[in-house]
Amino acid sequence: MWLWLLILLGFYFLYRWYRDHQVLQNLTDKYVFITGCDSGFGNQLARQLDGRGLQVLASCLTQRGAEQLKEATSQKLQTIILDVGDSQQVTAAANWVKQQVGDQGLWGLVNNAGIGIPGAPNEWLTKDDFVKVLDVNLLGMIDVTLCLLPLIRKAKGRIINVSSIVGRITFCGGGYCISKYGIEAFSDSLRREMNPFGVKVIILEPGFFKTELNNLQRMRATLHNIWRQVPAAVQEIYGQQYFEDYVKHTEKTFLMLCNPDLSPVSDHMEHALTAVHPNTRYSAGWDAKLFYIPLSYLPTALADFLLTWPLPKPAGSR
Repeated sequence: MWLWLLILLGFYFLYRWYRDHQVLQNLTDKYVFITGCDSGFGNQLARQLDGRGLQVLASCLTQRGAEQLKEATSQKLQTIILDVGDSQQVTAAANWVKQQVGDQGLWGLVNNAGIGIPGAPNEWLTKDDFVKVLDVNLLGMIDVTLCLLPLIRKAKGRIINVSSIVGRITFCGGGYCISKYGIEAFSDSLRREMNPFGVKVIILEPGFFKTELNNLQRMRATLHNIWRQVPAAVQEIYGQQYFEDYVKHTEKTFLMLCNPDLSPVSDHMEHALTAVHPNTRYSAGWDAKLFYIPLSYLPTALADFLLTWPLPKPAGSR
């Protein structure tokens, strides 16, 4: 009996391997629009897909980012300046994409653009701090998707939404984790709605990677600026020592966990766009697969303990 079970398992994994390695034909005819290509995941994916011969349409936040990407890729790759938090720019970018793809529609949309700061304990923040992040990471992503959905439906294409492991389990305050939970919810509903049209909606959940999103100098400066604006009564409750320890803990966590190799993420993105049978969800990074995602399935009390025991304690809680 055990022998037959092992044989069946062997056939199953062989089938999965074969299924995962089936690649679409005529990739050079397919258009892919990627947001947030100045650096990081979007930049690396744009270069990878350009190297494979796909028609890459890359949006960058800055002119310098667009110029540097053009220098590193072929003449086929095209760029546009886009702030996904600006609805007028999103509409203009969607019209530009429509002109590029013509009647064949848009095969792939990769919603990669995002920001991570301001982020801090919730009580230190204002409504505007949350809005700043949500406007880009969540509402901007929804705006881009809805504007391009007719082109994607026409091509029976794919939408890849970059969420995060913090879209499964929250470990810090501010709008970032909230935005990633929102991406998961929007993607789940859109996937079910688009399934009858042959459109696939895919979620990517990276762990910690070394990108501009995790720029330590910018993060440190932002935290100090936030702390200076926290009301004196709240500062007294937490204490100056808590603030300093919180900054050190944040820096230590990112230095320890951030992987400088971005290829696990860009490779998953490429697979989602080029495989015959893409996954519905991809997790990238050892921390995501071995710690954060398993942690999200634990009882809440246990997950809370594991996430909070290394944190400093506010002066007012002692």
